[in-house]
This record gives sequence, C-alpha cells and structure tokens, in this order.
Amino acid sequence: MTTRETIGAPGPDADRVPPPAATRATRPPEPTLVPRRKMPLRARLRRDWPLLLMCAPAMLLLLVFHYLPTLGNVVAFQDYNPYAGDSPLQAFLHSTWIGFGNFETLFNTEGFWQALQNTLTITAFQLVFFFPLPIALALLLNSLVSTKLRAFIQSIVYLPHFFSWVLVVTFFVQMFGGAGLLADAFRDAGLTPWNVMTNPDTFIVLVTAEAVWKDVGWGTIVFLAALSTVDQNQYEAAAVDGAGRWRRLWHITLPALRPVIVLLLILRLGDALTVGFEQFILQRDAVGRQAAEVLDTFVYYQAIVNQQFGIGAAAGLFKAAVGLTLVLLANKVAHMLGEQGVYSKQ
Repeated sequence: MTTRETIGAPGPDADRVPPPAATRATRPPEPTLVPRRKMPLRARLRRDWPLLLMCAPAMLLLLVFHYLPTLGNVVAFQDYNPYAGDSPLQAFLHSTWIGFGNFETLFNTEGFWQALQNTLTITAFQLVFFFPLPIALALLLNSLVSTKLRAFIQSIVYLPHFFSWVLVVTFFVQMFGGAGLLADAFRDAGLTPWNVMTNPDTFIVLVTAEAVWKDVGWGTIVFLAALSTVDQNQYEAAAVDGAGRWRRLWHITLPALRPVIVLLLILRLGDALTVGFEQFILQRDAVGRQAAEVLDTFVYYQAIVNQQFGIGAAAGLFKAAVGLTLVLLANKVAHMLGEQGVYSKQ
C-alpha cells in the first residue's frame, strides 16, 4: 500500500452521517423525576388499619412494661420515699432531690464493686466458652444428610430452653449435688464425694454449664436460619474446584454466618452487665455472696430487701448506660471492619 492510499483511505467513521438538524430538534427531552406525592395521614390510616390493629397488643406491652417504667429512673436522683404520698406519682413529686448522691453512695459501696467484678468475669467466661457453641452446633446439624435425624436432634436440644431456672437448678442438684448421682458414684468407688453445687471456686463453670444445657439448642435457630440462605451451588462449585470440607467451611459457610455472628455479639455486649437473676438468686446462698453476687442480685437486695430504692435505681441506670456505651462502641468497630452491625449510617 502506498503512502497516498494510506493517507486517502477512509476512516472507520466515514460512513456515519450526522442526523439532520430537524431530527435533533425533535428528540424528546430527558424525563424529569417528579416528586412522589405524600399520602395524607388519614388515607394511610384507612389503608393500614388492619396492620396497626395487629401490632397494637405488642405496642401496648412495650408501652406499659418498657417505656413507662423508664420514667422511674428519676428515683436514681432522689431520696425516694414510697410513703411520701398517697400514690406513686405523689411519692415522686414529694421525694427529696439529691442529684448524684445515690451514685456516690453506690460507688462507695464495697458490695457493688464485688458484684460488678463477678458480673464481668462471668460475662467474659461465657463469651469464650458459651457463645461459640451454638455456632458449632448449627454447623453440625446442618451437615447431617438425614432430615429426620436432624429434626429429632433439634427437638432434643431445644427442649431445655422451655424449662424454668428452678427446674434446671434442681436437675443439676440431683446430678452434681452432695446427694446426687456424681456423689453416689464417688462413694461407691471409695472416694470422697465432691459437691459441685456448693463450691465457690467452680461456680463460674457451673453457671456456664447450666446456661449451655438450657440455651445452646435455642441459640442455634438463628444460625441455622442463616445457613439455609447459602446457595448450595457454591458448595458444589467449590467441591468441583477441589476444595475440601474445611476450605468450604472457611470460605463459604463462615462468611455467610459472619453478619449474624457480629450482630449477636454486639447485642451480647450490650447485656454484658446482665447475666441473669433467677439462676443466681437460687444458688447464692449455697456458694456464698462473694462468688454468686452479680449486679442483678445486688439491685434486688439493695432496692427491695433493704428498701434503698434510690441506690437500686442508680445501679440499674449504671447498667443501662454501660450497656448502651458498649453497643455503640462495638457497632462502630463493626462498621470499621465492613459489617453492618445493629444499624448502619445511610
């Protein structure tokens, strides 16, 4: 090819003819977004009244048992006297306002710091040895091929959740108490019986074992629901590529569970100062106050038994403030790690 032919050769856009001016002029304009008209409140109520009616009982329960009692936090700043008036409202109005005096008394009480230490120790221990167990149980149940066997095991492990703490503690007393099966087995073997139920050194292991037996099956429900959303084609494709069971678990299953794990971990941190009341009040006298006194039982004995309502309310408000702070901090860390957490910023 000569240089002339190369220079005079038509380009790839030579056959394109620009549209005439008339065509360009008659082209329809770009559509504009019209703001959606907001439906009046009366029309929305007329449309959604069946849904609102179904939600009314739950909203009433929240109002009566959660939001209205929140107003009682004012007791934490008063020298509250329930006999100061003829009604609870008059008692609120006539009680002396002392500001942060109840908090100062609370923080100077030795029993409070002992209860706080026990609560935090039990929470940390259960986060390590209890929180992962529902995840492991969900993975094991999900790996079963037989649906009948899976349903049978689920029914067995879910059942203790519906037992009261009185029944759970009674069961453990019959198994591990001084006159239980374990003590009888030690006596038959010529050994000194070991009463687990009254040993303060192993109390933290005991309450964790009771919580595991009661709630580990129930805790697997959320994780099994998360596992049911995983596409099975991902497992098949990974198996075709040569991924073994552990690699499929690490690269497919655990990433699917990670948002749920983070969410439940944040919520558990929010309840870090709430380890339960019934379970500990039932066993407090057996192992002693030094081992079994937690914030829930401390509030009960201070506010109800000793009738120091202001100190009890201050302890409860302290628990709520610490729980809210832990939730906010944990949720912030979850956002930094790329997870949604409890809520996400829009």
